[in-house]
Amino acid sequence: MSRIDTAYNYFMTTYGGSIGSKYESHKKSELRDTYNKIIKANKESPLYKFNNTEDIGQFAIDIKESANAVALSISNLGAGKDDISSVMEKRIANSSQPDSVDVVYVGDSESESDSFTIEVDALAEPQINRGNFLPADGHDFEEGQYSFDLDIRNHSYEFQFNVNSGETNLNVQNKLVRLLNTSDVGLNATLLPNGRNGNAIEITSKATGISENEDFLFNISSTISWRELHTLGIDNVVQQPSNSSFKLNGNPHESLSNTFTVNKAFELNLKAPSNGIIEIGLMNDTEALSNGVDQMLNSYNGMIDVGLRYTDAHQNRTLFNEISSIAKNMAGRLSEIGINADSLGHLSLDNVTLSDAINNGNRENTFATLNELKSAIRGAASKASINPMAYVDKSIVEYKNPGKTLAAPYATSQYSGMMVNYGL
Repeated sequence: MSRIDTAYNYFMTTYGGSIGSKYESHKKSELRDTYNKIIKANKESPLYKFNNTEDIGQFAIDIKESANAVALSISNLGAGKDDISSVMEKRIANSSQPDSVDVVYVGDSESESDSFTIEVDALAEPQINRGNFLPADGHDFEEGQYSFDLDIRNHSYEFQFNVNSGETNLNVQNKLVRLLNTSDVGLNATLLPNGRNGNAIEITSKATGISENEDFLFNISSTISWRELHTLGIDNVVQQPSNSSFKLNGNPHESLSNTFTVNKAFELNLKAPSNGIIEIGLMNDTEALSNGVDQMLNSYNGMIDVGLRYTDAHQNRTLFNEISSIAKNMAGRLSEIGINADSLGHLSLDNVTLSDAINNGNRENTFATLNELKSAIRGAASKASINPMAYVDKSIVEYKNPGKTLAAPYATSQYSGMMVNYGL
């Protein structure tokens, strides 16, 4: 169990922050298709054992996540359709400083879409309360039942908690953190260590900004358990909420949030104060296509890198050879439209050559090549995602009886729908 816990921790720390794209939601039919592919892989796979090394789980996760990145980039590029040429019909917003302001076009073909400028002075900030640092093994709370009141956005809640005999400060603080987080009242609570065996509860509002008739986003108080609240110190505000401040076409504005819509067509997400003026507008057709193709190539290169890492560590070139062969088999046609490979198989795009190929009478062949490349990359990524254990070092123990392969749902593993028995 400790090994899969390590793998899950690796997944959350390495990839957890990237979860949330709109293309990561799926229809029932798509989930059913994935399930059927897992069952098919399970039916046709022999029983095996693999070399029990520490990086097996990480490698399997890297494969699945790099394959997922490919799927997301292809979904973006295809604009929800199979033919890449459909991206020429898709309006794609562009920000001259994407690290400061991210933008997505949310309007329709009839929406006003004039370009504009924005200059970000400050982001909207949440309210933060930080309690007192208490010694973890201390006993500052007597046995009994306590409560405190929480006022947040015109709602009032009473939180009750018990302190049992022998519970330490750390026990009580962890109990309160869980209580606040599971209550789902618009707050996030964490426990902060100070490096000297002390911990404090920090409470952050999920909302940002504050309106003119508000003094706070949330307030914690207690009359019955005033001493315990004073000991915890969670009523102490260390950061007041504030609004975002920015200029649209030179005119000053404020917002309670860092995400808002302009002209019902551009959804802006403020990420950092800007370095001067930012231009917001729409990409032209070939620019949108080049941007989408470049994203697809970057995700393809990510799979190449995963294969190279495992090749270096285990001298197993299965994944690398399978992925890199796509570009090798299409090298001549890809170079004609501005996609070139380096010595390791990484692909890069020459935007000028691609634009010329589209605009100078070779449009049909260009899109045919791009669609073939997309289809090949998507197929390889899907195969790797369904069964990443096909690419690790392993020894066959037993082949299944030909013609009588049965699904074994009890054998689904943490990685691929295959049996992984550490005892073998």
